[in-house]
Amino acid sequence: MNKRKEKRSRKTITRRDFIVTTTVAGLSLTVFGCKKSEPAAPTPTPPPTGGNKLAITNVNIPNKLNFAIGKDHTFQGEGFAVGDKLIFVSQTDATKSFTVEIKSVTTNSCTFTVPTGFLAASFRISITRGNESATLGSSTIEIAFQNIADVAGMTVKGSVFAGGVGLANVIVSDGVEVTKTDQNGIYYLKSAKNKDFVFVSIPGGYEVENSNGILPAFYKGFTTNANTVENIDFELKAVNNDKHVMLALGDMHLANRNNDVTQFQNGFLTDAAKTITKYKNEGYKVYGLTLGDMTWETYWYDNNYSFSQYLALMKSINIPVFHTMGNHDNDPYINADWQAETAYRASLGPTYYSFNVGKVHYIVLDNVQYINTNGAQGVAGTKNYNGVIVADQIAWLKKDLAMITDKSTPIVIGMHIQLNNAPTLSGQNETATLRLNNSTEFISTLAGFTDVNVITGHTHVCYAYENNANIMEHNSGAICATWWWTGRSGYANNHTCKDGAPGGYAIWKFNNKNYDWKYKSIGFEENYQFRAYDLNKVHITAAKYAPSSTDALLNPYKGPYANANNNNEILVNVWGFDKQWKVEILENGTPLAVTRVSTLDPLHIISYEALRLNVGQTPTADFVTANSAHFFKAKANGATTPIEIRVTDRFGNVYSETMNRPKDLVVSMK
Repeated sequence: MNKRKEKRSRKTITRRDFIVTTTVAGLSLTVFGCKKSEPAAPTPTPPPTGGNKLAITNVNIPNKLNFAIGKDHTFQGEGFAVGDKLIFVSQTDATKSFTVEIKSVTTNSCTFTVPTGFLAASFRISITRGNESATLGSSTIEIAFQNIADVAGMTVKGSVFAGGVGLANVIVSDGVEVTKTDQNGIYYLKSAKNKDFVFVSIPGGYEVENSNGILPAFYKGFTTNANTVENIDFELKAVNNDKHVMLALGDMHLANRNNDVTQFQNGFLTDAAKTITKYKNEGYKVYGLTLGDMTWETYWYDNNYSFSQYLALMKSINIPVFHTMGNHDNDPYINADWQAETAYRASLGPTYYSFNVGKVHYIVLDNVQYINTNGAQGVAGTKNYNGVIVADQIAWLKKDLAMITDKSTPIVIGMHIQLNNAPTLSGQNETATLRLNNSTEFISTLAGFTDVNVITGHTHVCYAYENNANIMEHNSGAICATWWWTGRSGYANNHTCKDGAPGGYAIWKFNNKNYDWKYKSIGFEENYQFRAYDLNKVHITAAKYAPSSTDALLNPYKGPYANANNNNEILVNVWGFDKQWKVEILENGTPLAVTRVSTLDPLHIISYEALRLNVGQTPTADFVTANSAHFFKAKANGATTPIEIRVTDRFGNVYSETMNRPKDLVVSMK
């Protein structure tokens, strides 16, 4: 078993109460919207004219309702009468309608019984009394799976079910409280309803329906305040997903610039489609997990490009995709963390949650505390932030983990900012410093679990680091590579991250508790796991790589390649490397001494820095080539002898190449 084996207007959803009052043909209606991240209820349609004498006022019909068949339901409002008929007509299929008679009234409400056969839909609701009628409003109505009694102090109740049967021991949470369903699939939560959603931690062997093609519907928004009990059900469907693939999708930075949409479609989406088809044909269920920064808040307003455009572009991937919050997925006009996440929650759901696939427990965390100094409506702030898992998430995480009794359960945690900074070398020994403000606290919450993998993004480089025998981090490159620069029209026509790794994503392959992983370079086969350089041919000059610039401008970026090197050295970049990999370099079948080194990737220098200078621009500091510790060097005896490189990963897979020399450094090299 493998164990570790610029500004345009943009529609946003805000939290605010609304009150719409209208008086038409003698009818006064007041409709109150609920204080949630939901679209406001439509303004009531005026009733027929001609002597309407109904006097119904202060009607309150929430945007979403949950009906229980055969049970009484109450609408708030004044002026109802016993015998009035409520008419529910589907807004998408007018042939689907229900007429329900009001059975009792008070001065400010009416009560009716939900009839057998009532179906879930989005309805326009009206009322008739004799020959008079009026429209009351609209609501999306769900049907409760079973009738559940209220329990004192519990503000949310509901069922989790599949195939008409309630499911026991399913985790349900509101982001604060965590509970499990009973033997009948019933749960209760004492919720303050201050985190927008209740969500089900999908159990292994089940899935939920997807909305918008890719969004798993594992969460639902609250529709009433904390003083009102509401029923929220979750319907699951049984699948066999013990054998599954999870694609870890880091840093897309889609912004409608640098030909990013075209590169995304022709590169990532095309590549991912082939990967998904391959593993489905091998009998795997395939899912996706983003690692944050799907968007780029700088361009939400300047380019009118945000989550809706991202979702429209991503929809064709046609697999369930779970999402992680990145620092660039916050609203740049807002300088408070929770409020800056409003657009994300409205589009993609909770910013932290858990779910299970097969035998694996997945946890998604938001480790970005957005500060955004000077941000204000119409004014982008500095977009600064803290890398931290805030206290309420840590408290929730402990409760979620407490539900797992088998401590050998594989735990996979997705979050945006790295747990550890990239490893550095002291001799041949690697070390890494902790990145998050509370990395130590986070690690301590996982004590007792024997098999934890943390997958992160943010850095646009690849590395792996084991914090201890039980916890390993995988920083998983970037789909956008260097923010789409090297593949931009007129540039290098390659797709290269800051450490020289190709832009790409990780493939995590599970079969029960056995698993392995690898980094998948976009546009290459899965066995493309390293790039080799003939350092005799790696001499970076402006004349060769930036002819419209100068060596004086290029010199600060050349690193060790500023001078010619005629020492017959071979440099190998192994982007997926961890300490259980092996790198061999042979000349004429004879092994050469191999040394692990920390250095710069020369292909990235000529693909980004040199070409930015070549068009008269200064390279962006955050985008320049990163010093990385997944390089290996050997000294050959001859200058032209072929060199064989063999790289073996921790799972025993061998990747090899015979490098014929001399091998030039060019932007098209493999």
